[in-house]
Amino acid sequence: MDKENQIIGYVVPIYRGSQEYASGLSDTEEARLKGSSGYMARRGLFSSAMEMERSEHHTSRRSVMRESAERISLTKRIHDNEEYHKRMNEDNLMHTPEFVIKPRSHTVWEKQCVRLHCTVSGWPEPRVVWYKNNVSIDPMANPGKYKLESKYNVHSLEINRCDFDDTAQYRVSAMNSKGELSAFASVVVKRFKGEVDESLPVPSQQKANSRSDGWACEYGITFETHVVDKFGVSFGREGETLSLGCTVVIYPNLQRYKPEIEWFRDDKLLTPSKWIQTHWSGDQATLTLTHLNKEDEGLYTLRVTTKSGYETHSAYVFVRDADAEVEGAPGSPLDVVCQDANKDYIIISWKQPAVDGGSAILGYFVDRCEVGTTNWIQCNDTPVKFARYPVTGLVEGRSYIFRVRAVNKTGMSHPSRVSLPAAAMDPADRARKGTSAPWTGQIIVTEEEPAEGVVPSKPCELTITEATRNYVVLSWKPPGEKGHEGIMYYVEKCVAGSDSWQRVNTEIPVKSPRFALFDLAEGKSYSFRVRACNSAGVGEPSEPTEPTTVGDKLDIPAAPGRVVPTRNTDTSVVVSWEASKDAKELIGYYIESSLVGKNQWEPCNNKPVKGKRFICHGLTTEESYVFRVRALNAAGLSDFSQESEAIKVKAAIGGGIPHASPAPPFGITVLECERDSMVLAWKQPAFIGGADITGYFVDYREVVGGVPGKWHEANIKSVSERAYRVSELKENMDYQFQVRAANMAGVGIPSAPSEVFRCEEWTIAVPGPPHDLQALEVRKTSLTLLWKPPVYQGRDEVNGYYVDIKEAAAGIEAWRGVNEKACTSRYLKVSNLKEGETYVFRVRAQNKAGVSKPSEATEPVLADTKPGTKDMVVDVDDDGVVSLVFECSLMTPDSKFVWSKNYEEMTENPRMTIETKGGKSRAIFNNLDVEDIGIYSCIVTHTDGASGSYALTEEGVKELLKVSHDHKFPIIPLKTELAVELQEKGRVRFWLQAEKISANGKVEYVFNDNVISQGEKYKMNFDKNTGVIEMFMDSLSNQDEGTYTFQLQDGKATNQSSLVLIGDVFKQLQKEAEFQRKEWTRKQGPHFVEYLSYEVTPDCIVRLRCKVGNMKKDSVALWYKDGREIKANEKLDFSEGVLNLEIAQRTGAAAGDDSVWKKLKISRKDSGVYETIVKDDRGKDTSKLNLTDQGFKDLMNQVFSVIANSSTPLKIQSTEEGIRLYTFVNYYNDELHVTWKYKDSAIAFSDRIKSGVVGEQLWLQISEPTEKDKGKYAIEFFDGKGGLQRTVELAGQAFDDAFAEFQRLKAAAIAERNRARVAGGLPDVVTIQEGKALNLTCNISGDPLPEVTWLKNDREMVSDDHYLLKFESGKFASFTITQVNTADSGKYSILVKNKYGTESGEFTLKVTESLGDIGGSSYLTDADGNVVIGQPPPKAATPKPSKTPTPKTPTPQTPKAQTPTPQTPTPAPATPTPPTPTPTPEVPDSSAPPTPSGTPTPGDGPKKKVVEKKKVIKRKDSVGLKSPGGSREGTPNTTPCTTPLPPED
Repeated sequence: MDKENQIIGYVVPIYRGSQEYASGLSDTEEARLKGSSGYMARRGLFSSAMEMERSEHHTSRRSVMRESAERISLTKRIHDNEEYHKRMNEDNLMHTPEFVIKPRSHTVWEKQCVRLHCTVSGWPEPRVVWYKNNVSIDPMANPGKYKLESKYNVHSLEINRCDFDDTAQYRVSAMNSKGELSAFASVVVKRFKGEVDESLPVPSQQKANSRSDGWACEYGITFETHVVDKFGVSFGREGETLSLGCTVVIYPNLQRYKPEIEWFRDDKLLTPSKWIQTHWSGDQATLTLTHLNKEDEGLYTLRVTTKSGYETHSAYVFVRDADAEVEGAPGSPLDVVCQDANKDYIIISWKQPAVDGGSAILGYFVDRCEVGTTNWIQCNDTPVKFARYPVTGLVEGRSYIFRVRAVNKTGMSHPSRVSLPAAAMDPADRARKGTSAPWTGQIIVTEEEPAEGVVPSKPCELTITEATRNYVVLSWKPPGEKGHEGIMYYVEKCVAGSDSWQRVNTEIPVKSPRFALFDLAEGKSYSFRVRACNSAGVGEPSEPTEPTTVGDKLDIPAAPGRVVPTRNTDTSVVVSWEASKDAKELIGYYIESSLVGKNQWEPCNNKPVKGKRFICHGLTTEESYVFRVRALNAAGLSDFSQESEAIKVKAAIGGGIPHASPAPPFGITVLECERDSMVLAWKQPAFIGGADITGYFVDYREVVGGVPGKWHEANIKSVSERAYRVSELKENMDYQFQVRAANMAGVGIPSAPSEVFRCEEWTIAVPGPPHDLQALEVRKTSLTLLWKPPVYQGRDEVNGYYVDIKEAAAGIEAWRGVNEKACTSRYLKVSNLKEGETYVFRVRAQNKAGVSKPSEATEPVLADTKPGTKDMVVDVDDDGVVSLVFECSLMTPDSKFVWSKNYEEMTENPRMTIETKGGKSRAIFNNLDVEDIGIYSCIVTHTDGASGSYALTEEGVKELLKVSHDHKFPIIPLKTELAVELQEKGRVRFWLQAEKISANGKVEYVFNDNVISQGEKYKMNFDKNTGVIEMFMDSLSNQDEGTYTFQLQDGKATNQSSLVLIGDVFKQLQKEAEFQRKEWTRKQGPHFVEYLSYEVTPDCIVRLRCKVGNMKKDSVALWYKDGREIKANEKLDFSEGVLNLEIAQRTGAAAGDDSVWKKLKISRKDSGVYETIVKDDRGKDTSKLNLTDQGFKDLMNQVFSVIANSSTPLKIQSTEEGIRLYTFVNYYNDELHVTWKYKDSAIAFSDRIKSGVVGEQLWLQISEPTEKDKGKYAIEFFDGKGGLQRTVELAGQAFDDAFAEFQRLKAAAIAERNRARVAGGLPDVVTIQEGKALNLTCNISGDPLPEVTWLKNDREMVSDDHYLLKFESGKFASFTITQVNTADSGKYSILVKNKYGTESGEFTLKVTESLGDIGGSSYLTDADGNVVIGQPPPKAATPKPSKTPTPKTPTPQTPKAQTPTPQTPTPAPATPTPPTPTPTPEVPDSSAPPTPSGTPTPGDGPKKKVVEKKKVIKRKDSVGLKSPGGSREGTPNTTPCTTPLPPED
């Protein structure tokens, strides 16, 4: 026998039956009937029957007592048996709890009751606890809602009057020392679609000594209770009286039996008071509210309890605000409660009113009144906004009542209902209190007689129990060592960061271990401590509290979520809403309603409700309303929620009226089939109703022979997925299915029945079809398709998917694949769509065996980007936090953002935090790393497919981490680093400029690690608009050498810039600053704005120039060179402020003409130190220019540069000597250095190649050029820098042409030079006296030696005695007439001729009458044809006659050839100089040079002059020859002189 399963006893449950009948008479009517004569007669008539009945009643009582005794005996035997077996084998009996019968799930309608029960075994006896959604159920927290029972190992949970909030998962947990075990059951509460039966039976709440059938053992009967004439929803106004009543019928009616009548408000038992009065008249239960206040609003419940159970009836009472004394004043506060009372203060709390009068409530005033008096005192001078306030200044031991008034800008509200009395004493003292004086409310407290002499120790456990912007409440425990007498306390405060403690209560010590502090500065941080004291002294302080910032620690709650109204009755609407998120110490909600389009909001409740569902009564039938909700806590009221959708007030019973529940799902398909189960899938309803779908319910029915059977529920608890496995089906049976969707408004109507599916196991090798296809991120040319894997995998696991696409309007043959290679993920981005085209998609799964059938096609999808669509973006904030941001402008009040990673919803991702505000949601990376690589997507619900995604790659993560670091440790960008500059007067300016800085930016100025500030030495300036930061110092001393730093801070961003000024850098800056200071002083008088400088004009004029400023009329300017003043010939023009001096001097010819200047070539004599002085009575200024040594070299280099730039291109010229290259410059200076180059190499000059200068022409002469002279020639001008070159190419045709011209010119020159010519000219006219001798001589040249012929009157002459014609030495030809006679008059000429040419000379001879013998004379002519009387030709000695006058022969000047400069020697062709004629007839020496007729000049062409006629310049038209001795008596001597006279000395 199994000892563990050994029978140890039997449990026999006893059930009670119910008898249902009613007398229909009240106690009064029955008593009156009993007193009538008819009753007495009937009593006598039936007396025997009554006795029999009484005997039967006594018999039944005895049997009941016997059964009770037997039951007790049986229980004792079972207990003894259990104890015996425990002692015999205790270890075998002990085992973990086990559920013999588990609780079963239930689906019930609203307002029904449900009972969950289970049977549990185990030893030791398990302890059983019931949970709702993992929260333990406490029946005392909700009286009448839950009932727990445990009898004979049978445990039950009874839920009374189920509403929609009772839909949950319930868990029962059994636990003992051996272990714990749990079982689960679900309760689904459905809302009626049809007529509601309010009289559905409910389980009775029974007494401990009552049977389950309602049998009352004491009376031996079962009571039946009926509540009739029920009170309904009531409306009242503050100050009015309101009564609620019901008629209670109890059967059977026992005259002396009184049921228990209880009244509840919001499930709290009401007790009679001055505000509440209850009355029971035997059949009438009445509740009277004598003076309505908003505290009286709520759900009132009458509970009538008998021995057989209880009956309840509930209805809501609404209390509206009384009319305000001032229009626009707020409603009165409510629920004034004394929360914490002690000797020194009492904390009062209240609830804010729902009505603010049209303007925001500014705060509240608290009034107190001592019990027994009518004197109300205002406790606070300024209104407080926080709905709690500590009242101080109370008298210890006395009792007070309190009230609160609200105030807005219009006026004051009515005072609230007064609070219950509270005594100003410690809780510990209340235990020792004596009697109180009824007229004062003062409580007398007896204390032990204290002893003296011991100082108390320090208090402990000091904490801050409450903190607002108006006050802080401290509490602590008394010290361990109090001494032997009563103690008090001093409270001290200290501003955080300091050590200065200040006593708060200096005058009156605190008696209780609590204290409220006022008048603290909001926003500051304080620490607190407490000292205990008695008559012996003040003890040590307690440990201080942590620093606490003064301010409201409780935030106003956020606005509630979506509000959904649902029809209820013809005058009421059920309003549901989403709770306020993250609300702390939530008190409840206020609901307001308004007619559509009126915007006149009225409160639906004046007392906050704590649930998320409320029935708003008192509405007008057939009118449309909108609703809004706001939450409240002690900090205040939240903002209003968004307005609900409009709803028409109309009963929600029958009539096909539309509801807020969802439409039916559709598209039911089978995903997998086994022997006894099938997996179904369906599509979401097109209309989800007024709220999100919370789940689905599946029904099924058998189909036999084509005839459908009865529908059965497949799931008790709703399923959230759109797929469900229906189990416990019959193999090879046909089934139909239907699905219903549910939301917070209720369960929708079922879908149309599906096709008939046979339940038979699938054995195919390929997988089943994918399901639940969804198109997201729809754009013009792309979308992302998601799907769920097949439920049926086939023989092998699914290893890929194929996506098919076709146009929605195309036929089935248009299906085509999107991906050629199977994708392993359950999503695919489809690209290359045609904008505006509508597509449908399907998916096929693949495993090793093959490809599955395609899934159901999606709904048609339009390839288009909807207006307002935005893409997901990545963002890095100022703290370096990386987040993905998705924004949607098409949201509805129900819309929510759903984030996914790799298209799997992120429910709890520790790596990310989701924040949503308005139409923007942000997914924040907690610590971005490579683990976060993936595709992130976001879907916005309740929109037309608003979604977006962002692919985060490894490269993207690296880039974002870099950007995050830059943002986390931001640096204020600088346009310029810290720099220093000098200003006027030598003022030093340190400055930098930031690119951007806010108004909160700060700067610290640091010098050598020490912070410096504004003062006499340092002047700071910070322009936040431009970002310029400056620091000024008037001067620099040696102590200012060091490092200067500007430290910038703007929020988190920082930066700094330093400037090191030490050593030579500092000394140079200091020197410059001193110079600038002197400069400022200099500029106070006439001064130089621009110092003396020079410029070279294009004409190579050197001009000294300076610019002056601050001049006036009497200001003067002086010029000096090497200390000697220069008289500048120009008038000062101070209007322009420019002074000029040109380096020049006057020429001799122009010395008297100031308008004529000759600019001489600048030379070294112009070097020197030039100085300019400007002065007047205010001072003077000097400017010097050193033009010596290097300065002069620089000047000349600039002159050379001007000369070089003025040069013309090199040209080629042919001469008789060779080829000449030349260039012209505007001005030539002897200091100019030029280099001639041939093929980029300097030319070595020789007799054949020479260079020179003629005027402004620079030339290079190549004599007798040859082929070797061909090439590139250049002239290079030196200017001290890069120089300048002019080049010419002497080659090719250019060389040939030049060489040919040279040959021609050379031949012409030879011919010209060697032709026959008469070098010495003959006179044009010779007049001579008859009888005289005439001798004329001229020079003859030519090679070969010319032939000489004399002609008279163009007839050739021959030499004879009369005419002596001689040609001596090949150079001198003489013409002599021995004795002139008149026949000799005529025209004579000489003709010289050789092979190169012929030339003649001629003269006219006039013979006059004889004047006597005056001797002979010879005449020579110079090159200009003048008669020259000179020495006779050589070898012709002739005696010199005396007294022969010798005429002076002018000596012609010989042209002087130019002398070339040493650098560039300039050869010039020789100009022949004729010999000076002498009056001697001798022929000149043969060594005398010939006299050429002319000198060729460069560039002249050949001259075709054969005979050149020379003209003799005569005195008075002719030359007369007289006798040397003069004439006698005026008659000339006619004797010719044959020998010329020698010239005079």
